[in-house]
Amino acid sequence: MTPLLELSGITKHFGAIEALAGVDITLGHGEIVGLMGDNGAGKSTLVKIVAGNFAPSAGDMRLGGRPVRFGSPLDAREAGVEVVYQDLALCDNLSASLNIFLGRELTRGIGPLRFLDRRAMAARARELFAELKTNTVPGDLVKSMSGGQRQAVAIARTRLAEPKIVLMDEPTAAISVRQVAEVLELIRTLSRAGHTVVLISHRMPDVFSICDRVIVLRRGTKVADKPVSATSPEEVTGLITGAIEAA
Repeated sequence: MTPLLELSGITKHFGAIEALAGVDITLGHGEIVGLMGDNGAGKSTLVKIVAGNFAPSAGDMRLGGRPVRFGSPLDAREAGVEVVYQDLALCDNLSASLNIFLGRELTRGIGPLRFLDRRAMAARARELFAELKTNTVPGDLVKSMSGGQRQAVAIARTRLAEPKIVLMDEPTAAISVRQVAEVLELIRTLSRAGHTVVLISHRMPDVFSICDRVIVLRRGTKVADKPVSATSPEEVTGLITGAIEAA
């Protein structure tokens, strides 16, 4: 089967600084891949290239076997790439359903007179939450929600677009142990629905509990790309710190 996403020789310079140096990565359909590395390893730069925020200085990207080059995040989204950033980019004063449809609101009306179709948005949000098996309520304000429920809203927003790839930036940072379990189950649900998930995380237990593979970056280069069953937290730690050169 043709890989979903292929990155070949991805390099990125910011002036004299080389943030990425010839990185090759392949993503399959429906798999969960952990992306790990220390601060400054190049994880965020790589994610921003896939998400259309940055153009690579060199290298090629292929999506479903076809060459792609995203000029903007909108290009990436239209191609099926969604991002859940660490800050989630949610509006606290809006309900869960309105956050899900933010920028893609459903409307109804006659002729030029259009109104928000809050009932239709709430109904679709309820369906998405049921698919994700979360108890998040469409009408609840985001400011009253737990960290796990906020993640559910952000993930439901990506599901609305039926993405091919979901990039998740530190989704379990700064939430409780119980909420971490909820978020990891949400990620499993995405994978079971056929979405490929890239989990950017510093949390070794999270990566080893749900990921099929782990990719390690160090100083802009890929030093490992292994099934989690073929490595260990100790080896990955060594790869991240440089105690182990490559694997």
